[in-house]
Amino acid sequence: MPANAAPPQSSSPAPASLLHTVVADDFLAVNRTIMAQLASRIPLVETIGQYIIESGGKRLRPLLVLLAARSLDYAGDRHITLATLVEFMHTSTLLHDDVVDESHLRRGKATANDAWGNAPSVLVGDFLYSRSFQMMVEVGSMRIMDVLSRATCTIAEGEVQQLTNVGNPDTDETAYFETILGKTAMLFEAASHSGAILADASPEQETALQHYGRYLGLAFQLIDDLLDYEGDAEAMGKNVGDDLAEGKPTLPLIQAMAAGSAEQRGLIRQAIRKGGLDHLDEVLAIVHDTGALDYTRARAEEMADKALAQLDALPESPFRDSMAQLARTAVDRQT
Repeated sequence: MPANAAPPQSSSPAPASLLHTVVADDFLAVNRTIMAQLASRIPLVETIGQYIIESGGKRLRPLLVLLAARSLDYAGDRHITLATLVEFMHTSTLLHDDVVDESHLRRGKATANDAWGNAPSVLVGDFLYSRSFQMMVEVGSMRIMDVLSRATCTIAEGEVQQLTNVGNPDTDETAYFETILGKTAMLFEAASHSGAILADASPEQETALQHYGRYLGLAFQLIDDLLDYEGDAEAMGKNVGDDLAEGKPTLPLIQAMAAGSAEQRGLIRQAIRKGGLDHLDEVLAIVHDTGALDYTRARAEEMADKALAQLDALPESPFRDSMAQLARTAVDRQT
């Protein structure tokens, strides 16, 4: 698409779910701040930024900031800036990931790189990262800046680790969990952790909210990887088998190799090395027959239970209830 072209038809942000209800006013403020912070003297920056921001994501990471801060009776307004910058960090990784993965579809829409090309997508991702660090300064907490800057490095390492695992059928479960902790769970963790710091949490509460985000993020990614082999393509807004096509050895494949026969193991190893979808039907049958999907779901439920246990450190409140529901929703979802 030419640089000055209008974006493809874009949807408005998804309506707030029941999980968002207890922070509905805060969420409206976050949405307003997102649009204000997208302002740029370069029209293409705003065009691509708005396109991906408005693409219907769940906005779970900013939600975590709001819920964590409010669960500890935070009464200021810096949580709005903090939630916004966390969403910008997430959005920038989406732009970069889609370029790296050569993706063409996200949430049922063309990816930004498919619509405008790789270079504009990468550069707008850089802009959003840079804007997020500007907002960190506005939040005015060195501890929060430390948490988020460390998270940024860990996320980048996780993405590189995932890239090095592509096409490698010898990737084991330990390496897999290290990867998803970095590339996905770390930003969940940083969101809830930074919200706790902003609200002057006690050491026990701060650690609990940090770990809550970590385990929630792990559960979320495990279900994402499971849905790649049993999800509904239309509901997910992506194609079933995308991970296999890219040669990614996710837990369903790792467990299928561990539990399957030598013949089944050999076929999956070949599929991971080669990438593509030539063996999709056979691989789908194997991950079902070996119980690999049940195993993956059980690990996700284990992570969700660990997240729920962390909430014992918080006072009773509708915000804590929403965080508990979020942990349950993470493993029950179909998209």
